[in-house]
Amino acid sequence: MSTQTATGAVRLPLLAAPLLGALLLAGCTSGGGQPGDASGGEEPTGFSIMVAQSNDADDYWAQFAEQYTEETGVPVEVIPYPGDAYNTQVTTQLQAGNAADMMILSPGTGQAISVVSLAEAGFLEPLDDTSAAVIPEGTESLYEVDGDIYAQPAALNPTGFIYNDAAAKEAGIAEYPASYEDMLDACGSARDGGKSFNVLAGSAAPNNGLLAMVISATQVYGPDPDWNAQRAAGDVTFADSAWRDVLETIVEMKDSGCFQDGVEGGTFDSITQGIGGQTSLSATVPGSAAKSIGDATGLDLTVQAFPATAGEQPVIVASAGYAWAINAASDDAAKASAQEFLDWASDPEQAQTFADLSGLVAITGVDAAKLPVPYQPIGDLLEQGDFVDAPLATFPNPGVYDALTVGVQGLLTNQKTVDQILDEMDAAWDA
Repeated sequence: MSTQTATGAVRLPLLAAPLLGALLLAGCTSGGGQPGDASGGEEPTGFSIMVAQSNDADDYWAQFAEQYTEETGVPVEVIPYPGDAYNTQVTTQLQAGNAADMMILSPGTGQAISVVSLAEAGFLEPLDDTSAAVIPEGTESLYEVDGDIYAQPAALNPTGFIYNDAAAKEAGIAEYPASYEDMLDACGSARDGGKSFNVLAGSAAPNNGLLAMVISATQVYGPDPDWNAQRAAGDVTFADSAWRDVLETIVEMKDSGCFQDGVEGGTFDSITQGIGGQTSLSATVPGSAAKSIGDATGLDLTVQAFPATAGEQPVIVASAGYAWAINAASDDAAKASAQEFLDWASDPEQAQTFADLSGLVAITGVDAAKLPVPYQPIGDLLEQGDFVDAPLATFPNPGVYDALTVGVQGLLTNQKTVDQILDEMDAAWDA
């Protein structure tokens, strides 16, 4: 099948934010010299990057920047923010004129930190042809405004359930559920074994929205990859489509005991504690968390697609959810230095290095045989194109995703109905 041209968050700190890192104050650009010129006794001009970081061990942005500094001598200041504060920090600092020289954004239009929205507002610097060449074919509209490219994707980010097979076997579940019906049975088996099948940060709206998007890959966009385009044309609505099935699935999972007790009050710590303590078998997070949580706990975690109804094909969310962008308000020397960094990062060898550090998949292509171990269960899906970009990237405004995330919270607390959420999503789309 062809992939859906919509991408998003897709990394955990940007969309789900399951872990918290230390909040640091934004720094200033390093000064002096010419970009990339370490000769003549002058220090080369450096630049700063603000990133979302899930925990202290999840520092691959800094590791990648450090490799660049070691190779070129160009100083790079990496400024991490916890995931739940990151979007606000980016938009607030851009508006105040004191943001870092570079930042990590989400392609498209569906979030407050989306590339197209910020470029249209004049906050981003156009990038060169080398950056443009990195963009996967068919997704150019997620980075482009009036013929200019404003961000460079960093990696492909498969997103689904990270899964602890060893803990599942302890609960009597021999293998990852082959169908949705099998998953509901596994929820009961997990309960009988003193665990929950899935742990969800139910009090954190973005994590709830991520669950809905992961389900929608299998139930909405797998069968109908052009659903967002049809909604834009007015041919379909959320209220009268398979999006109803997505929300009803969440209700059924809750009623079947698939989530941890007190899911409506679940926090980002609930995810790390549930997976790390092996009291939950899966979590709805981007695949990169399989590496970061696995490295921190010593657990062997895999990435799985949301199971389809028996006889149907599961589909995974996989999109270039991270994109490097340059602050238009930075000084010319810092902007030039930042672009040189992006040119370096675009090299296939460097793209693979970044993927290895981050636990993501190289933006330069998918080879199932070369995927890291956590992605092997979905290797064929990725290689064959049975994946869709994160739906929110081509939502027309952040209000649609906000209605979804807050709405799923309401389902967990019994304060919202499926009909209410679908109507609110349609209203936000048409606003």
